[in-house]
Amino acid sequence: MSLDITAFTPAQIASLPTSIISALTTTQVAALTTAQFAALTSAQIASLTATEVGAMTTAQTAAIATKALSGLGSMHIGALPSANIAAFTTTQMPALTTGALTALSTAEVAALATSQLGVMTTMQFAALTTGQVSSLTTSQFPLLTTSQIKALTTAQIAALTTDQVATMTTAQVGVLSSAQVAAFGTAADGALTTAQAAALASAGLAGLSSAALAALPSADAAAFTTAQIPALATAALAGLSTAEVAALSTGQVSALTSAQAKALSTDQIAALTTTQVAALTTAQTKALSAAQIAALSTDQVAALTTAQVAVLASAQVAALTATEAGALTTAQAAAIATAALPGLGSALLAALPSADVAAFTTAQI
Repeated sequence: MSLDITAFTPAQIASLPTSIISALTTTQVAALTTAQFAALTSAQIASLTATEVGAMTTAQTAAIATKALSGLGSMHIGALPSANIAAFTTTQMPALTTGALTALSTAEVAALATSQLGVMTTMQFAALTTGQVSSLTTSQFPLLTTSQIKALTTAQIAALTTDQVATMTTAQVGVLSSAQVAAFGTAADGALTTAQAAALASAGLAGLSSAALAALPSADAAAFTTAQIPALATAALAGLSTAEVAALSTGQVSALTSAQAKALSTDQIAALTTTQVAALTTAQTKALSAAQIAALSTDQVAALTTAQVAVLASAQVAALTATEAGALTTAQAAAIATAALPGLGSALLAALPSADVAAFTTAQI
């Protein structure tokens, strides 16, 4: 086509049929001014061939009107030189279709400016492929907005590298949902820092499985706040090692719900220090199973407060071993509730120190 395209005004360019636009040579396309390019409609942009798109300059790309960008499809993005991708302005980026964005190569995604990433919509982020998300650099990832992080799918979260996870800000970690947290692999869980672990919201904490808790560094488990502890799933607590249980602060131990306390294994219960045992609330103490009571050491039994002993049920008292019964102090024996005393069978009564029997009140007798 021997058309002198440079002689057309922007208004005339906008009125050209798509058949003419699609027939332009690469020389003619390269000759278009930025003002002419800015006048192109979305239909005209859509009519451009891959060859024509490949001939576009960065200035022409940056001149495309936002309302015309919807004409850029995945074929066009795939044909654009990488330099042109980098030329998209912060005004243009949000106008690109999700279909077009999925055509970006991983190298092009990694080369996007933080300013370009920052203006992408949540819908655009959710549409990125797992390969594109995992190609984001450790410099780019911490700059994603919390809205963009919230928009990531579980598949995208699962595709994150440990390096990317380690660079997440506490604000980003704080908006993760339980489904997103559950999507982390154990390697990603192991990459979380203590600050990140402490930043997980209650909603996110519910997504931690026992495998995830087991993968967390011990320092992370110790970093959980008393507000976070009750949000952990009871099944997840099985992931805590006995050493990690023993390292919990008394505040963390007291923050466990009754259901969580009851969910602890006998090994975990046996790992509690005497200070931790004394820190158990009466509600937690009442929730302990017979097996858990039987797993207590004599030192742990001796550490029970009279308030804790007073809430023991008959079945819990009956679960005491003779050795445990022998460790009860006179104050503890005197604190056993009358409703629980039937749990003391002849063997346990025989195991009680004589001073304990003498300590029984008239109401207990």
